[in-house]
Amino acid sequence: MPLPRPVRVLTTGSLLAALLAVSACSTPETGAPETPAPTRGAAPETANENAAALGPALLAAAVANDGPGVRRLLEAGANPDHRDARDRPVLVVATRANAVEAVRELVLAGADVNAKDAMSDSAFLYAGAEGLDEILALTLEHGADVASINRYGGTALIPACERAHLETIGLLLATRIDVDHVNNLGWTCLLEAVVLGDGGTAHQEVVRLLIAAGADLDIEDSEGTTALGHALRMQQGAVARLLREAGARR
Repeated sequence: MPLPRPVRVLTTGSLLAALLAVSACSTPETGAPETPAPTRGAAPETANENAAALGPALLAAAVANDGPGVRRLLEAGANPDHRDARDRPVLVVATRANAVEAVRELVLAGADVNAKDAMSDSAFLYAGAEGLDEILALTLEHGADVASINRYGGTALIPACERAHLETIGLLLATRIDVDHVNNLGWTCLLEAVVLGDGGTAHQEVVRLLIAAGADLDIEDSEGTTALGHALRMQQGAVARLLREAGARR
C-alpha cells in the first residue's frame, strides 16, 4: 500500500505571495491583451507636408477647371496659395487657363487674388488685361487691390483700354481705380487707348468711357504729346473729335 503524499501547508505570507503572482500574470477584466502605450515622438504628417503633397493634384485640377476636384483637394488640406515649380500661384495658373470654376473654389477658400508670379501678374491684373470678366469680378469681390501694377507699371485698366475690353473697363471704372495713373512708358489709359488703338468703333467707345469717368484729357506723355496730339498725328479723326468736344485743349 503506497504511502500518502505529504500535504503542503501554506502560511499566510506564502498565500499572499502566490495571489500577487497570479494577479500580475492575469489579463484585464475584458480578457484582451493589454495594448502597448503609443511611443512618444512618432508625430503624424504635418499640415504643411500634407498641403505640399496635394499641390500637384491641385494644379492639375485647377488647369482642367475641375471645380469639384479643386474643392475636394482644398477640403483635404491643399494650400489655396500653392505655387508651381515656376513660382506661379495656382490661382494665376487657373486664371491663365480661364478656369472660372476652379478660380471660384480657390478664392472662396481664401486664395490671395493679389499674389503675383515672376512676371508681376496677379489673377486680378491678368484677368483685367485679358478681358476675363468673370474672373475679374471674382477677384474684385475678394479683395483685389485696384492700385496694384503690372511689370510695365500700369494698372489693370491701362491694358484693358489698349485692347478695348469694354465690359472689363466698365467693371474697373466702377471701382476707385486711378483713371489717370501713368505707367513706365509715360502713358495713361487714355493715351494708351489712342497710341496703341486703331481709332475704330471700339476704341472710340473706350475714349467715351474714359471721358465720362473724368479722365484728364491734357496729360502729356514723356515726349510732351497729349491724347489729342496723338489722335491728330495718327489721323484718328473720330477720336480727335470726341476729345475736342469734351474740352481737350491740345
